[in-house]
Amino acid sequence: MMRVLLYVVFLGFLTACIKNNPNPSWIEVNPFVLESNPALSGAEGQLSQDFRDVWLYVDDQMIGCFQTPFKIPILKEGNVNVKIYPAVRNNGIATDKKIYPFMNVYEINTQLIKDQTLTINPKTSYVYNANFWIEDFEDASIKIQEDPNTSVASLFVSSDNLTPFNGFNYGKVVLNAFDSVWVANTTEQLAIAKNRPCFIEIDYYNTNKFVQGFLALNTNGSFYQDNAGFNLQALNSIKWKKMYIELTELIGNSANGSNFIQTFKANLEEGQVETFICIDNIKIIYK
Repeated sequence: MMRVLLYVVFLGFLTACIKNNPNPSWIEVNPFVLESNPALSGAEGQLSQDFRDVWLYVDDQMIGCFQTPFKIPILKEGNVNVKIYPAVRNNGIATDKKIYPFMNVYEINTQLIKDQTLTINPKTSYVYNANFWIEDFEDASIKIQEDPNTSVASLFVSSDNLTPFNGFNYGKVVLNAFDSVWVANTTEQLAIAKNRPCFIEIDYYNTNKFVQGFLALNTNGSFYQDNAGFNLQALNSIKWKKMYIELTELIGNSANGSNFIQTFKANLEEGQVETFICIDNIKIIYK
């Protein structure tokens, strides 16, 4: 919130200055391209992303957060350092745009010239020291299992052509009157250190809402919390989307020595005969 307020103040200041100085330099930024990091040797999995927003700094001065593509005036000229950070909409919330801590900053030293536009096509990659747990449904076994006591619907691997799509397979759950409840969890318990960034990424394509939950296990018991909700999409406008969900605070609030599991649950939408949930490129990323 503080960054947003600072940006509003800065924008008002910038507008006033431009009225008195009608010959600014301009910076134009196009959407980020996500590339593989050779240092990771493919450990980052499929390269799907939704970095529609960026934080822009010029000479280490915060200019603001903008949705790409954009073009803005800059009251500077000559040699400058430009840094562009990929941002994510944390938990799908448009007002919570955070610099994604697992991406490399795009940085250039360049020149700004009055009345001219500097066009930037930024690229990024996952940082070399990120740890990954990935379920992309490309292997023979699935690392997500149903709860045998509560789930009647099952996750299965599908390869139907849902264009555009990244990879060959994805996970699919079909919900109907007979299979109306889906409850599942990741099979591996991850030991993740506190006070370090941790996110889960999920690609989804769904006509039924579902919930991602967080389960901490330790010798004294367990702690569970519903964490992020995924809204359903209308069939006539459905598309693959991506959500970035922060787990850092939940891990920090858990008991020492906890291991962590991610859960998923859904109930057939009221009044619907059959719906589905498709998920892919599930990544738990931490340092």
